[in-house]
Amino acid sequence: MTNVSCEVSFGRVAFDDAMSKVISPRDAAHLLSGQDRAEILAELQEVLASSHFCNSKRYPALLQYIVEKTLAGEADLLKERTLGVEVFDRSPSYDTNADTVVRYTAGEVRKRLSLYYSELGRRSRMRISLPAGSYVPEFFHEEDHQIHPGEVQGHLSADTPSSDLFAETCGEVQGSGHASLSAVVDGSSLSVAKAEDRRPAAAENEARARRRSRLALAVILVTALVAGATWRYRTAHPKTPLDSFWTPVLHDQSFVTVCIGGSVFSQTHTSGVATATKDVDYPFVSMQSVSAVAQLSALLASNGGAITQLQGAATTPLTELKEHPVLLLGAYNNQWTLRLVQPLRFHFALPATEAIVDAEHPAVRWERDETLPYSDEDDYALLARFHDTTTDSWVVVLAGIGRNGTEAAAQFATSPHYMQLLQDRAGTDFANRNVEAVLKVSVIEGKTGAPSILAVHVW
Repeated sequence: MTNVSCEVSFGRVAFDDAMSKVISPRDAAHLLSGQDRAEILAELQEVLASSHFCNSKRYPALLQYIVEKTLAGEADLLKERTLGVEVFDRSPSYDTNADTVVRYTAGEVRKRLSLYYSELGRRSRMRISLPAGSYVPEFFHEEDHQIHPGEVQGHLSADTPSSDLFAETCGEVQGSGHASLSAVVDGSSLSVAKAEDRRPAAAENEARARRRSRLALAVILVTALVAGATWRYRTAHPKTPLDSFWTPVLHDQSFVTVCIGGSVFSQTHTSGVATATKDVDYPFVSMQSVSAVAQLSALLASNGGAITQLQGAATTPLTELKEHPVLLLGAYNNQWTLRLVQPLRFHFALPATEAIVDAEHPAVRWERDETLPYSDEDDYALLARFHDTTTDSWVVVLAGIGRNGTEAAAQFATSPHYMQLLQDRAGTDFANRNVEAVLKVSVIEGKTGAPSILAVHVW
């Protein structure tokens, strides 16, 4: 008999033998039993109701769409552009290289599924996973998910007869009642496996028990080493107020949008510029704004290397600000700053009267002295960090009434010294709360001086 080897990866079965068979995605969906479908859909609803998904709009939408399409036999349609159009309302001709919403969201869904199943040793009869590099989900019965795909090689030991191996992993029926269903789906796989009345030999059971014991011991040792390293690191690097301010924004995030206001020259404004609208092809940003971006980029790079995407406020739609952190730079040249801080206690007055106002004390307002030359007027800025319900994400606002205030706010938000001053005013627990502060900055011959705190609000 020809010796046939078998390679198993994430439910996919690939035979070295020339008789290997690939089942199309549509056919694979029809092979699922009604009970399998019901279990998968029930598991989907439990996942969507979990804390990892229920507070979001984007991640549940993508997960539900790809699961339902896969069960409907349409997994071959789950491509990046199709998902962008169907799930995220992008135009059919949108640039997938410039707009990475599908890739980013799929990565978050993949991560959140992993966290969901690892949380408290969660056990489910059916599991849903999303393989890396694919938009087609996989489904596993609990008993089939006990061995992680990365451990398969460790289980294909040399002392396992090739015929037994073929029967165990490839679904050969040898009078044991063992049945397997497997399908390759668009470069990934859809897999549902059932095992009934399996009675492995005692020797095989013992071998598996030994392997599991060794694996458990290895996990315990690795966990202990990681815990020890974490404790030593935290002891040597205690959390600073700067960490406390940025941790909610950067925690488990790999992508941050920096939305900056653009300008055009205008002789009718004392500042010499006016806000650039979306019909302006080439808006510019001031040197002060460039300085702010540089300070923030350096901070983000040193805190986990988050990817920053710089976008102009005038051409950024609301969908681009959803469900991942957003940094808003500038006030009166940034429509999103004006809109998102409007419900806050400290916010910017209507553009006709440029000032920062206090909703609790309407008589209080901070504004530049227009009797002085613009290059010598003291400026005021708003620094805020809050979880916004409109975008379902953390928002950081660093915005001055003028460009010097924006630069000063960025300096403040990236400085351990100034963050210590903010914590002294806001309290040590401000890391877990929303916070905003009004800043004042001296301006001398157009140069930005040191910022100082005028008012703080925490909620």
